[in-house]
Amino acid sequence: MTLKADPAAQVRLLDVQELDSTVDQLRHRRASLPELAEIAKLETSRAGLADRVRDARIVVDDLTVELRKAESDVEQVRARRARDRDRMDQGLITNAKDLQRMTHELESLERRVSTLEDAELELMERMEQAQQELARAEEEIAATDARLADLAASQAEKESEIEAELQAVVARRGPAVQDLPADLLALYDKLRQAKGGMGAALLRARQCGGCRLTVDPQELARIKAAPADDVIRCEECQRILVRTSESGLGGRQAGTGD
Repeated sequence: MTLKADPAAQVRLLDVQELDSTVDQLRHRRASLPELAEIAKLETSRAGLADRVRDARIVVDDLTVELRKAESDVEQVRARRARDRDRMDQGLITNAKDLQRMTHELESLERRVSTLEDAELELMERMEQAQQELARAEEEIAATDARLADLAASQAEKESEIEAELQAVVARRGPAVQDLPADLLALYDKLRQAKGGMGAALLRARQCGGCRLTVDPQELARIKAAPADDVIRCEECQRILVRTSESGLGGRQAGTGD
């Protein structure tokens, strides 16, 4: 059974479609803001930077412990060396064998101090490198955070503007659908959901405004012969086809009032 609707109501359906298409476009704009893509990319990058900062801080902390131990070891050996020297310098060791043993021990302590000092120096160099790496990572993460804050502010501003436009369009839809036949509106909404947001299209110059295909002559003749209040569906895409003076049918058309 063919759905019936006043030709003027069918034409008004195009206004509703335009509003709904605008809403879809605005929502797409909001979901496709360039800030969103950059924020996602930077957040991934920041996660890597956070790992770098964590790892660099662990290295610095570990080297700090090693360096303190190295400094302590050096100080202990230096203290022992100084104590032995003082004993020898003060003439407290008179036995020849003890003196020889002490001399050998001092030589060993000198070598030990030299070895420990070299190790301490190496640790200090590694510490400097680790601190530089930590500082670089922290600078990069700070710059990333600053950029993320700027992007978030820009995103919020644009979303606010889009939301204002969206609410204005949504507010116009209520009056646009008012008094439209419930069955016509229900069919339109069902088709719009199934057809990528477009449920009704203008038949213009013998072409469907939905699928953009030209209506074949036989189908065009059927449409032309149909009563003005018949709700016509595109043979190809099944969208509601609204007839107007632009449809290329000639004679009396929907919504013309003639």
